[in-house]
Amino acid sequence: MKLKTLALALAATVAFSASAMAAEYGSHTFKVSNGAGPDHPVAAGVDGMSACLEAGSDGAMKLRGFYSGQLGDDAEATQSVRAGSIEMVVTGAAAIGGIEPAMSVFGLPFLFANDKEVDAIMTGPYFDYLAAKMPQHDLILLSIWENGFRNATNSKRPIEKVADFDGLNFRVMQNNIFLDTFRRLGANPVPMAFGEVFTALETGAVDGQENPLPLIEASKFYEVQKYLTLTRHAYSPTPVLMSKSVWEGLNADEQALVMKCASEGRDAQVARSRAATEEAAQELQSEGMQISELSEDEMAKLREIVAPVYETAIPDIGQENFDKLMAELKAIRGE
Repeated sequence: MKLKTLALALAATVAFSASAMAAEYGSHTFKVSNGAGPDHPVAAGVDGMSACLEAGSDGAMKLRGFYSGQLGDDAEATQSVRAGSIEMVVTGAAAIGGIEPAMSVFGLPFLFANDKEVDAIMTGPYFDYLAAKMPQHDLILLSIWENGFRNATNSKRPIEKVADFDGLNFRVMQNNIFLDTFRRLGANPVPMAFGEVFTALETGAVDGQENPLPLIEASKFYEVQKYLTLTRHAYSPTPVLMSKSVWEGLNADEQALVMKCASEGRDAQVARSRAATEEAAQELQSEGMQISELSEDEMAKLREIVAPVYETAIPDIGQENFDKLMAELKAIRGE
């Protein structure tokens, strides 16, 4: 009798353990909002992260991407994520700057010299510093992917010297750093939601805009813009954010898998982004855009003109945030 009781107890324990193991990864399909189109490199990150989640959870967890602002522009989608009505958003750092000032530092002109510096910052101590700040805003920072280095386009003339910016109406993000940067260049910055840009360029409401090459190509701005100047005047990261309430509804194993897969998604997204930058340059040229670069002397002038933006941006960024990032960059550069 005792043996029978023991056997039953063991069977119950095994059944319970199997049930517990099956419950480690519940069924979750996370909606992910993004403002770019489905052919933008961010989709490679979403696909890579989703594949990682499915593989790690035996198909129980995955992502469902919504592109081209289907769930709202960056600001609207981010607020929906904070409220918990959307699980995730891949958005511009500039859009988060109004929520968390430490994100605004990435808008500074000519902050990064190359991809190596970018990768060290986006996966290093400054990332951890940002991640620790986000829960107070009802957000969880999972990773930082990339939109890339930004370049200027316009429909009026090739920009071959700094003076060619004079009088051009440039669409920029609603961001004080970008507004200040383009004013100093002599342009007229016009803040505007991304979803309105193509029509504004088409109707002549603005003369130009500035974005990374893959986004310029994916958005078909070549249909309404003639001139592209490779200024690489700023770098745009794209934070991957999850709703804090959704995050807290996951168990520890699910949370660990989401974090792991966001990092794997970053690898796929960044690799695709950098390959797409080269491809986009060729595609834009084949579509009739005239591509030019400023000489080294003119680029030096450009950097000098916009350098005061750093000082005026401190109130928006926060001195501590600025100092922390600059200290990390100096360490990376061996200064």
